[in-house]
Amino acid sequence: MADRAGRGSRTRRLALMAMLAPLASCVAPGTNRPTPQPVAQAAPQPSSPAPAPVQPVAPVEWQDRPVLPGQWTYAADAGGSVAAFGADGRLTLRCDRAAGRVALGGPGAAASVTVRTSYGAASWPATAGSTPGTWIAARAASDPVLDQIAYSRGKIAVEVPGQPALILPAWAELGRVVEDCRG
Repeated sequence: MADRAGRGSRTRRLALMAMLAPLASCVAPGTNRPTPQPVAQAAPQPSSPAPAPVQPVAPVEWQDRPVLPGQWTYAADAGGSVAAFGADGRLTLRCDRAAGRVALGGPGAAASVTVRTSYGAASWPATAGSTPGTWIAARAASDPVLDQIAYSRGKIAVEVPGQPALILPAWAELGRVVEDCRG
């Protein structure tokens, strides 16, 4: 029996030593450990602020842009009638009753002009106007695009390549000129 008791305690001692063996590799506090060598650091560089991320700007549709300040005026003349926008007559819509045509005119030089209404867009061929530095784009008085201009909801846009778009209110003066040419 004593032999058995000795074997049991020896088994227990071996099991205890097997559990404690991994702890023997630990370094006890206060013992000599190798000291880490300092790492050479580069001189600090002056930091420049990171560039702000560029957010793409969504283009604003012409319908959402504000109209130009100014107003349309209407005047009848010997050849028909004219609606002019702004004190300087920046843009005109003129009826030539004898020719049965309605002409849109403005500053600059253009081979074509795009007119946008709430109904859609139409490209008009343009030529040099009688006044230097102006253009004229004409349509037959019966052209349905003229109705679209007259009845556009709130505004129209006139786009000439190389110039900012003119966003103008769609007032009754435009319809009066068109009707004058048809009557």
